[in-house]
Amino acid sequence: MSKKHPVVAVTGSSGAGTSTVKTAFNHIFRRESISPVVIEGDSFHALNRKDMRERMAAEAEKGNNFFSHFGPEANHFDKLGELFKSYGESGSGKKRYYLHSDEEAAEHNARLNTNLGPGEFTPWEDIPAGSDLLFYEGLHGLVKTDDVDVAQHVDLGVGVVPIVNLEWIQKIFRDNAERGYSAEKIVDTILRRMPDYVNYITPQFSQTDVNFQRVPTVDTSNPFIARDIPTPDESVVVIRFRDPDEFGVDFPYLLQMIPNSFMSRYNTIVVPGGKMSYAMDLILTPRIHRLIQERDA
Repeated sequence: MSKKHPVVAVTGSSGAGTSTVKTAFNHIFRRESISPVVIEGDSFHALNRKDMRERMAAEAEKGNNFFSHFGPEANHFDKLGELFKSYGESGSGKKRYYLHSDEEAAEHNARLNTNLGPGEFTPWEDIPAGSDLLFYEGLHGLVKTDDVDVAQHVDLGVGVVPIVNLEWIQKIFRDNAERGYSAEKIVDTILRRMPDYVNYITPQFSQTDVNFQRVPTVDTSNPFIARDIPTPDESVVVIRFRDPDEFGVDFPYLLQMIPNSFMSRYNTIVVPGGKMSYAMDLILTPRIHRLIQERDA
């Protein structure tokens, strides 16, 4: 951790909705004139799209049907830890981009004078100087293994953790709509990832400073036949603080500012699902202020 070069990590599994938190942070950064270095978790995968498919097929032939993007063999956990450490110490480090689409490929090819396609990585490059903080959004922002401890370098860790049935519903709908995957293929992916999900994704949420967990108030008992995603108004958000005193959370203020909210435990507040973005702004803005003030002190 570093007061001079803070690291903020938003972590959640595929389909969890980390983009919602990313949008909330972007509003804060823009409003407060904060210049972040943005790191996408996908850029620290170890294999490009083609190599990943070939590796999964090879592992399956050996009887391993659980090789996934969630696990250590498919990711550069060491490089991610090195980046967080380097940035915390000096505000520097190496980053790259994973190209999700033709549009992203065209943008970076024009910038770098390369000829890369979707599913490939750009070359590693130096982080631009003069940023206020590092902002990571992805799968492994607080991952810990026997060899690597990324979490130790994070100044603010945020988890996005819908209950698992809702997470699966969101993933099924997203992968079908955006990638054209069949429900059967998506279920196969969920099952393949399960051991790595249990061992490398969920343990991170014990390391986060605050978790936002969306819980539907409609029946999601069979996520594989659900015909639509529960709307924000059909859910509540359970917000848990690992250490409310250290975080500096003002529960009476939050209860006053967010109608129909209530506390379910000494470190947990529950808010209406439609107020999730508003609650994030109220909770995260003071914490970002504190990181910037400590940096400038």
